[in-house]
Order: sequence, then structure tokens, then C-alpha cells
Amino acid sequence: MKKSRYTDSQIISILKQAEAGTPVPELCREHDMSSATFYKWRAKYGGMDASLMARLKELEDENRRLKKMYAEERLVSEIRKEALEGKW
Repeated sequence: MKKSRYTDSQIISILKQAEAGTPVPELCREHDMSSATFYKWRAKYGGMDASLMARLKELEDENRRLKKMYAEERLVSEIRKEALEGKW
């Protein structure tokens, strides 16, 4: 996964500037980002503080790890099933 150029605290500060009344096009120009990026951040992180954002990232990492574990176990299960049926 691509690493963001912006830290969590930078994202939060940009969103807070927008809530304070700074126009979105001006923010995007100032921070050299697209308006789509801003609106994506607002949809995902709007109303969060730094601790909630960190917790969200931890949960996303854990979810990614668990999905990978499940896929590996499912593959092993399929191989065992085929071996027992004699499809080799």
C-alpha cells in the first residue's frame, strides 16, 4: 500500500482549517493536493481527533492481517480437501 505524504496530524490540521472556514480550493493549493483527496479525507476522518485516527489505523492493519491469515488457511484447506479426494 502506498504511504501518504501527509502525517495523521497534518491531515487533522488541514481538516480543522476547513472547518474554521478556509475555502477548500485555497487549502488544496496551499498544501499541494487535489480536492478529491481533501473530500476523501473528510469522508474518512471527519470529526476525528489524533487518538481516534491512530485507533482506526490500528484496526485497519489488524483487519488486513486477519484477512491474509484467513486466505492462507483457506488455501491450505482446499489443498487438503483435494489431496483427500485423490485429485493429484
